Amino acid sequence: MQGLKGSSRQVSAAANAETRYIDCADIPGTDCYCDDEAVETIRKRFADAGIKDAGGIHFFDNGNYHYMSKIWTDMVQEPFSLVVFDHHPDMQEPRFGNILSCGGWVKKVLEENKFIGNVVIIGVADHLVEEIREELSQAGDTSTLDKVTFIKESEIRETGSPTSFSRTPSSFSRMRESLRSPTESGMTEGRIYLSIDKDALSPAYAATNWDQGSLDVAALKDIIAGLATNHKIIGVDICGERARDFAGAEHHTMQEADALNSGLNRELAEFLAPLL
Repeated sequence: MQGLKGSSRQVSAAANAETRYIDCADIPGTDCYCDDEAVETIRKRFADAGIKDAGGIHFFDNGNYHYMSKIWTDMVQEPFSLVVFDHHPDMQEPRFGNILSCGGWVKKVLEENKFIGNVVIIGVADHLVEEIREELSQAGDTSTLDKVTFIKESEIRETGSPTSFSRTPSSFSRMRESLRSPTESGMTEGRIYLSIDKDALSPAYAATNWDQGSLDVAALKDIIAGLATNHKIIGVDICGERARDFAGAEHHTMQEADALNSGLNRELAEFLAPLL
């Protein structure tokens, strides 16, 4: 288990797990956007820490650093699919250049990773799904859309989460079909990489620095457990801590936010570790 220290705060992890912290707080050019020099510096710190693959559970600060999932999945050297829990699609073009960003890293994975098959994004706000579909369609980028399955926030609310994929609502059937890989003899269930932004969850379960969805933790765990019965989970990323300048908000005080997030991080680490 690795905890990436992207700001002045370390992320809690399961006490009984082998844990490594990689301090990246001093690297410039990393907040929301990550320039090429910063990417190389992060990769070097991974190498210096003896990290050679993307296996394990990785915690990395708030949603501004979700692009770290692109850096981690760059290390995957076998065919895989990406399953993302996020209240945002993270598929926007960067505002300038071709820079890696928290709002566009999924699209970069699809464009640059030769091992990626399909992407499923779960819990996205309905209006953002429509906006990104329109944006990509207008740009003529149908190849990207063909590889992405959205499970919208409203679909999660209406159907709940299946405990068995043998009797799934239509949205989850779409998800499972999109994750199946073609072979010479038919279709097979393959490897998946999980990337979890806690802003997909209701504020009752996490305090993040972006607007949040309505997924509950039980549903999140049910979906992952269902996936694990038919796929090999090869790595997990978790982000969505509170912002560094958070001083209390509508739902939580600073102390409540930290306690909530730390408890959730521990719960997720203990739940996910046996699935890897």
